[in-house]
Amino acid sequence: MLRRRFLKSSLAVGVSSSLMGLTGCSNFFSGLPADLTDLSAIDLSLAIQDKHASCVEVMQAYLDRIHTYNPVYNAIISMVDDDDLFNQAFAADQALARGEYQGWMHGMPHAVKDLIPVAGLAYTNGSPIFANQIAQEDQAIVTSMRDAGAIFIGKTNVPEYGFGSQSYNPLFGATSSAYNPDLTAGGSSGGAASGLGTRMLPVADGGDMMGSLRNPGAFNNVIGFRPSANLVDGVASGPRALSTLGPMGRNTEDTIRLLQTISAGPVAEQFTAMNLNDVNIGWMGNMNNYLPMETGVLELCEANLSVLAEAGANIEPTMPRMDMSDLWYSWTTLRHASRDAMLDFYNNPETRMQLKEEVVWEIEQSFLLSESDVARANMIRQNWYRELDRMYATYDILVLPTSQVFPYPVGTPWPQEINGQPMDTYHRWMEVTLYASLGGIPAVNVPVGFDDQGRPMGMQIIGNYGEDQKVLEFALAYEQITDHLSQRPNLVAAI
Repeated sequence: MLRRRFLKSSLAVGVSSSLMGLTGCSNFFSGLPADLTDLSAIDLSLAIQDKHASCVEVMQAYLDRIHTYNPVYNAIISMVDDDDLFNQAFAADQALARGEYQGWMHGMPHAVKDLIPVAGLAYTNGSPIFANQIAQEDQAIVTSMRDAGAIFIGKTNVPEYGFGSQSYNPLFGATSSAYNPDLTAGGSSGGAASGLGTRMLPVADGGDMMGSLRNPGAFNNVIGFRPSANLVDGVASGPRALSTLGPMGRNTEDTIRLLQTISAGPVAEQFTAMNLNDVNIGWMGNMNNYLPMETGVLELCEANLSVLAEAGANIEPTMPRMDMSDLWYSWTTLRHASRDAMLDFYNNPETRMQLKEEVVWEIEQSFLLSESDVARANMIRQNWYRELDRMYATYDILVLPTSQVFPYPVGTPWPQEINGQPMDTYHRWMEVTLYASLGGIPAVNVPVGFDDQGRPMGMQIIGNYGEDQKVLEFALAYEQITDHLSQRPNLVAAI
């Protein structure tokens, strides 16, 4: 009711000038979907730029959808007041009327992952320690999106400090998969992926240390892209970071466009779907039975590899010439060693009691490490770089399942076992994602379809360091020969 009053009183005159542009563009307008939230991000951008839809109309469509579905899926948190958002959308329409177009995200609603600060918005990291924290300034990628015209409507939900691939925390609760509210959205970019899958967001940002863009991409049937290390932050030299920020989208094209916006490093202006004929693909599967996989995961991936083969790709099973347990040692050692930044929270009794069990465990694991442990881990990592170079001398692309399990119940913190094999840590079930992370190499989740319970799954398309364009152009080609992204969920509305 409040939104209707605002529209009626404040926008009656101002919006009319932008709506008048519709009369001269009836052909395009007649082709717009009844619900603007059905447009891809790029098509939505064009509709706004060409005044086929006003920013106010777009904001109303998205807020209506959020109010209808977010109480069930819990993807978007710390929402900005509706009236404030409509005022910002109205200002964006007025700017367009003056010929002031900010960029491709002009007037587009956007929610930022809650591990990233946005000036003036809540910045909790999913932790009760920061329950009342308001960010004082934008992180660089937020500045880039703001400069492109985005309107920030709130944040997307995360696990506490991003630990674990299940987006729940004591402040906001758990986020559900767009395809079944009883199942997890994954994480740590779970709110972002669920927001895309439910079409409560046009496009989304996230971050990835151990599959945090890829795993929720698979669990919500959307695209999640982990760029090469240091591409987004623009660091030209130095060691490859274990984690990186990156884009997510309902399709590959939208994902590429957001990557171009948030990247501080060089990103190609033009992307063309790869010609799949004679592309050499190395299929690593379950690493010769090293990785336990829930029944159905490999079968879905292999069915889609057959589609690629029919399109002309050459597919061979392959295995790294390394001890897989060495890679796990290297990964966990370097991961634990990075936790010293959280020591102040651990050493303070008041804040330590507010940390979740997995965070405390990771910090305490760092106490057990010696300099020689870290040196050995880095040596293994260097060997992994060389092994990747060897494999990419034969293969254009390496492929792995995105997850070892399908989306699991939203009330389960993490899988305790896979096919009867116990998981000895809270993140062992995500081991399949560490190979790209440890290499600092680009990997994109692409969908492979659904099991007989309707649970979505994906596979990782992985390129060598710096081959981001190749990976994304492969994803564009894959999208042309599959139809998984068109299979939308049957959403459950709030009562």
